[in-house]
Amino acid sequence: MPESHQKFSDFKLNKQLYSAIDDLGYELPTPVQLRTIPLALAGHDIMGIAPTGTGKTAAFAIPIIMKTKYAQGTDPRVLVLGPTKELILQIEKNFKELSANTDLRIVALYGGIGPTQQINAIQDGVDVLVSTPGRFLDLYSRGSIVLKSIKTMVLDEADKMMDMGFMHQIRKVLEVIPVKRQNLLFSATMAPRVVELSEEFLDFPEKVEVSPQATTAETIDQELYYLPNLKTKLSFLEWLLETEGFNRVMIFTKTRKNADNIFKYLSRKKIGEIRVIHSNKGQNSRINAINDFKEGSVRVLVTTDVSSRGIDVTDVSHVINFDVPLIYEDYVHRIGRTGRARKTGVSITFVNDAEKYHIKKIEKLIRQEIPVKSLPKQVEIFKTPFEEKQEIDREIDFQKRKEDPDFKGAFHEKKRNFSDKKRTGGYKPASAKLTKSGKSRGRKR
Repeated sequence: MPESHQKFSDFKLNKQLYSAIDDLGYELPTPVQLRTIPLALAGHDIMGIAPTGTGKTAAFAIPIIMKTKYAQGTDPRVLVLGPTKELILQIEKNFKELSANTDLRIVALYGGIGPTQQINAIQDGVDVLVSTPGRFLDLYSRGSIVLKSIKTMVLDEADKMMDMGFMHQIRKVLEVIPVKRQNLLFSATMAPRVVELSEEFLDFPEKVEVSPQATTAETIDQELYYLPNLKTKLSFLEWLLETEGFNRVMIFTKTRKNADNIFKYLSRKKIGEIRVIHSNKGQNSRINAINDFKEGSVRVLVTTDVSSRGIDVTDVSHVINFDVPLIYEDYVHRIGRTGRARKTGVSITFVNDAEKYHIKKIEKLIRQEIPVKSLPKQVEIFKTPFEEKQEIDREIDFQKRKEDPDFKGAFHEKKRNFSDKKRTGGYKPASAKLTKSGKSRGRKR
């Protein structure tokens, strides 16, 4: 590996690329760029494993732009696949910025909008096609994409694509693109399904692993707070945003419902401009919210994991995990929204009793303990409502049974049946009456 390269000027790039790199303010290559760019320029297949926020997009965009050089013909020569619309838009932006001094044509394809405009852009001529798997296959099936000129294929965020069930679609893509091509696969984790895909996808790949799999960036300070319930989480969240002077904050939740509820709660508190994005929001609404957040006119962005890999904002000061993610790799991607481009950041995670189980799994994945902090005395700790306590206890029982199938907790099947009988008094519902033969018949309407 040519580790001696310490500056972008050490790579054999053209003046158009050097000019764009200078304009973007890139000072030194990141470790993944140091190791990937020479290998990609030499034509090797690459499997890149690196934490999110370490410059992976530029690591493959720079050599691709260098090799593609200028606009040629009408059909795409490069195909880049990613899991979400947000990531596709970010990759498109990076490619356009780095190719600003060339005439290369970059086209992004994604769902959520009609295909007509995207089809017209392809017909006008394209060199680099950046797409989600679904929209790519949709337009290909319509005959709108000619693939005979594809020379390079990139799979970005491969682990997330596997989590989102794209394996079948990716295999379809591999069946229709030319066999003779260069392949680059990038992922933050080496999940078993990613290994399986790499064996099908890559030919004698060079492995670029700039740090152990699923590690978090060293520029991120991680904090963990134990909070008993939802109301206390909201109270602490409000205190943090009012007291700590956070600059630009991303708040992650497990569900769309939680994201909407947090947005409504914080909006009432008037702590600055807030936006919420998730899969139920319209495409324009999501893009506008992300752009406003990047520009700094929005202080707080509340989101589900759909956006944890598609937002590249170098000045995110804090990430708050309001809920602990159930896909443990998502923790790495969430907190990777801060501490980017060698800047420092802070990740704060809220944990209730049911989420402790998942934190232990996450700590095992990232091979480090997350420092536990004491809750400030000014934050009120509320009593957990009965229904929420029941839900937490039920989840803890489920976790224990998952680890030990013989475990019998407060919510195992027999106790649940007894509880149901006790609640109904052991009688049939009023809507069911007995006939003389003892058979049940419904009440006449």
